[in-house]
Amino acid sequence: MKKSRHVEKHRLESLNWLRAAVLGANDGIVSTTSLVLGVVGANAAHGTIMLTGIAGLVAGAMSMATGEFVSVSSQSDTEKAALAKEKQELAEDFVSEERELTAIYVRRGLDAHLAKEVATQLMQHDALGAHARDELGISEIFAARPLQAAVASAASFAAGAALPLAVIALAPDAMLAPAAGVAALVALALLGGLAAWAGGARLLPGIVRITFWSAFAMAVTFAVGRLFGAHPA
Repeated sequence: MKKSRHVEKHRLESLNWLRAAVLGANDGIVSTTSLVLGVVGANAAHGTIMLTGIAGLVAGAMSMATGEFVSVSSQSDTEKAALAKEKQELAEDFVSEERELTAIYVRRGLDAHLAKEVATQLMQHDALGAHARDELGISEIFAARPLQAAVASAASFAAGAALPLAVIALAPDAMLAPAAGVAALVALALLGGLAAWAGGARLLPGIVRITFWSAFAMAVTFAVGRLFGAHPA
């Protein structure tokens, strides 16, 4: 009888881009829907509502891209500085760095002899890589990529923001608020469930969390628009 191969599927490699994509799409849906609902609550004309939503999409996507690029660039600069310092330390005192790596493995549960053997072999293969991964916590999977993060955030925000704009464009004036709100909450629930499933987490808490707080944000914005907007005679 042929034995089946044991295959483990880990989701760590997908978590970085998934987190950025979910954050961007969620922000796009919530902020744009809230924005247009605030204008709907203020009794603005249909054209004004659409223009406001489009402006929100563009501004939000650019803001997400800029913020993500700056944030991840700072992280990347920190990582590069740490790697440069580690490279210098390896060049100046290789033996001490080997002892340091050995001590790390001992703290993680290896006996001293095995820890030293592992440290020696890893440093012979790739000393900087071993220290980057096990001392600094920097690996290829989690390395900062500013441009990739910026593009992903902007694209996911725009994709999320496009949903309420499409609903506003197609819905009749009398149904703008409920149509946009319901469509947004359904999409957010699906998004929360997808993120939880992809990350191996429980579905219900993720769905409830994202829909509750998103509904709260939309309701508050609509109420503010209704309170301070123009009221027909």
